[in-house]
Amino acid sequence: MFKKIVLILCLVASFNLIANEQKVDDSKKKSLEQKNTQKKDENILEIENMVEANILIDKINKIEASFKDNILLKRYSNYLSYSKISNELETLKESLKRKNQLSDELEYQLLNKIRVKENELELIGEYKGSPIGSLINPPEIDKFENITNPFGIITALSNIKKIESNKQQFGSLELQIEVLLKSLEVELNSYRELFVLEPKGDYKDKISFLDKQKRDFEIVLDIVSTTQEVYGRKTEQIVLELKNQISSQIQKMMFIFGIIIVMLIVSFLVKLTLKKYFSQNENYYMVNKIINFTLAFLVLMLLLFSYIDNVSYLVTILGFASAGIAIALKDWFMSLFGWMVIVTSGFIQVGDRIRVTKGDVETVGDVLDISLFKITIKEDVTMVSYMKNRRAGRIFFVPNNYIFSELIANYSHSELKTVWDGIDITLTFDSNFKKAQKIVREILKHYSKGYSDITRKQLSKMRNKYQLRATGVEPRVFTLIEPYGVVVSGWYLTNSFAALVLRSTISAEIIEALMKEDDIHIAYPTQQININRTSKAYGPSRNDSNKEPEFE
Repeated sequence: MFKKIVLILCLVASFNLIANEQKVDDSKKKSLEQKNTQKKDENILEIENMVEANILIDKINKIEASFKDNILLKRYSNYLSYSKISNELETLKESLKRKNQLSDELEYQLLNKIRVKENELELIGEYKGSPIGSLINPPEIDKFENITNPFGIITALSNIKKIESNKQQFGSLELQIEVLLKSLEVELNSYRELFVLEPKGDYKDKISFLDKQKRDFEIVLDIVSTTQEVYGRKTEQIVLELKNQISSQIQKMMFIFGIIIVMLIVSFLVKLTLKKYFSQNENYYMVNKIINFTLAFLVLMLLLFSYIDNVSYLVTILGFASAGIAIALKDWFMSLFGWMVIVTSGFIQVGDRIRVTKGDVETVGDVLDISLFKITIKEDVTMVSYMKNRRAGRIFFVPNNYIFSELIANYSHSELKTVWDGIDITLTFDSNFKKAQKIVREILKHYSKGYSDITRKQLSKMRNKYQLRATGVEPRVFTLIEPYGVVVSGWYLTNSFAALVLRSTISAEIIEALMKEDDIHIAYPTQQININRTSKAYGPSRNDSNKEPEFE
């Protein structure tokens, strides 16, 4: 019985032992399986972390690539350089204070380093206390002068455009800082997440740097925002003032323009009225010129007094400058003064025929225009053209100052449209010169009778203005003794504008009439040569010598 019990216990113990061993094996299997599972999970987590870290690194690289050309960050690097150089300079100065412990060579080196650092700080001095340098300050607003003339409107519009551009530029700075802060925030968070995944020292330093950089730009943004608000109000005020001045100046221009239009209308009506009272176009032309000059003068005075604030200041300037201007522009001033004399005196008028002599140059022509500085003349075919120039039809521009220094003859002054012209005929000494004189006088009377009557009336009108003595208008014939014969000189009145035509007609008539008379011979230079035959032995005879030329 006891053995049975022991056997049963042994069996039970063996069964328990087997069961325990099986449980141990099961637990080992479970533990091994758990370890394998944990290892797999760790591997998966590590892979996931690596993938997430790579994603974060790619994200950071893209952000930093976008910062490559960012002017604000470049300026911030200069700001950091200024701080670094400043600290180094302070360290060098502290070292220099302990010069008792330094040799002369080290002291000299320290002084050179200090000078170099000071020069570097001077170059980037704008970054002292400003992470973005001078950009933190808005563009300066220049002091604009008040608009006093129409040209100032263009300047004011340009200034307004410049102010608006500066305002927009400074406003864009605020937007750039905001965009940069958002990018820095994203980069900072990315580094923080990356540091959680991979706790490296470089990441920690980068997080500290980005955090400081972000705080610096937040301060800059706050300053720029406040400054932008104040700067905007100031620019709006200046722009509004400029626009008000432009509006005022435009109104002034319209008012002055209206006055000028009224003056033009009045001058036109005056010209239209005066034209009815002038029978000759030449007189009306001169009156028209005077009205135009008066109108231009009044417009000039209106503009001067409208747009010059201090007229006495202008007078003072002109007073000082008048001496130099008078010397430099002497001929112009003399021509201008000559124009005034011509217009006021009436010596020369448009349409007159005048003769101008300047040295060896001589011309006769009709006055086309009298401007402020010159007289315009169209040259005609006259005796001067025939005797001297051998050409005509040219346009001459005679300065007005010639009336003071040169000879100017007026062939049609004061409505006197006729001049005396003369024809000389040389007769031989044996000619009946009295008969020739009578023939010439009759021809001259015949052809100049109409001009004599016209001249008589014109001279009667001129007595009210001039003291006239010899007013005979009948043709005049003079007989004069010359070395080669008797000269019959006939003078007659002819049209100032067609003297050459009548001269040609009368000359032909006189020659034809004199050639019909047997006792009248026209003298002209002739030469007579006598050739006598002589004996070969004795040569030419003493009595047959050559004679001097004779005039017949």
